[in-house]
Amino acid sequence: MEIENNKECFVLLWRMLVPTKHLLWRNYKRFCIRNVLKEWFEQEATNAFMWEVCNLCEQAGWDELPSPSLYPRKHRELLRAIVAVRTGRSFYQINLRALDAAYRIVFPNSTPIKKSKRVKK
Repeated sequence: MEIENNKECFVLLWRMLVPTKHLLWRNYKRFCIRNVLKEWFEQEATNAFMWEVCNLCEQAGWDELPSPSLYPRKHRELLRAIVAVRTGRSFYQINLRALDAAYRIVFPNSTPIKKSKRVKK
């Protein structure tokens, strides 16, 4: 899988979350960061890689992830950390506008990522 810091890659990653959740559920596995990384990257998902992703997104690897369409914030941070680790960029250099735009493309009528954004009068 080729990971890049652009909108097309983010759309692909957002689209992969739901089928991965269903696949893990069918195999009686927890939908957590560690299992997602093992499913997506197979042999490349070493303990060091998983630790780095979990550390960047500030989530525990075995904690159950919620549905991406209902609670997108944790998934946003997860995808941001994956792209940062795979591309070798800083966590803060990831294009958040493209990441959020990709979320709106994949989940058009779902919970917005930025709920607390001020509304201009």
